[in-house]
Amino acid sequence: MATWSPSTYLQFGDERSRPFFDLLARVTAALPQTVVDLGCGPGHLTTALADRWPTATVVGVDSSPEMIASAHEYESDRVRFELADVASWRPDRPVDVVVANAVLQWVPDHRQLLPRLLESLVPGGWLAFQVPGNFDEPSHRLLADLAADPRFAAATSDVERPAAFDAATYLGDLALLDCEVGAWETTYLHVLAGPDPVFRWISGTGARPVLQALSVEQREVFVPEYQAMLREAYPAQQFGTVLPFRRIFVVARRRGGASS
Repeated sequence: MATWSPSTYLQFGDERSRPFFDLLARVTAALPQTVVDLGCGPGHLTTALADRWPTATVVGVDSSPEMIASAHEYESDRVRFELADVASWRPDRPVDVVVANAVLQWVPDHRQLLPRLLESLVPGGWLAFQVPGNFDEPSHRLLADLAADPRFAAATSDVERPAAFDAATYLGDLALLDCEVGAWETTYLHVLAGPDPVFRWISGTGARPVLQALSVEQREVFVPEYQAMLREAYPAQQFGTVLPFRRIFVVARRRGGASS
């Protein structure tokens, strides 16, 4: 399995954080006791959950040892982190809020995971997640096409491939599970600075498994070709390079319990 680099991921920390806060704004839980951040990454956003709900215990969960090692610096008397696979995670007891920010796209068949995530909630509890919706964009299409080139296909054929669905699909799934559901889409226009910014962005996330599957020699060929394709697809302008990025948001409240 490919590894994660916290420093690479955080190169565009402000831009990557924006959807998290837009998602969180729609969760109106009043006084949750336990809040879980699934796929917490390096932990910098998990602390925002503790700030939002100052009486809650907050648990960050991630399957990456590198991310959890980085997250430990944010631990406190109310914030802790656990190394665990999101696909098999279960709390010791039902929790009030589960947030899954940009992680479910890495879980195969993650729609099948939604009933179990709801079961982890108390009556009236909240499930909130967002996933990328840009897998048909040039950044990913060019990556897939180049990875399928005969020069690289043998090395990249079995890599992790993230996938997600549209907002209406998730809304239907959760509404049939007796939830109050809000679902929407937003396309951010990120203005990125510096050389090859789209490559630097995607190398920390979507392209990471492909790049790590290649040998050093293959990577020396692959990377310059991919960078050239991205520069053509996302040309630099005087003010920076524009990366349109579509995100899918879902907030679901399990029925039952007191309103909040």
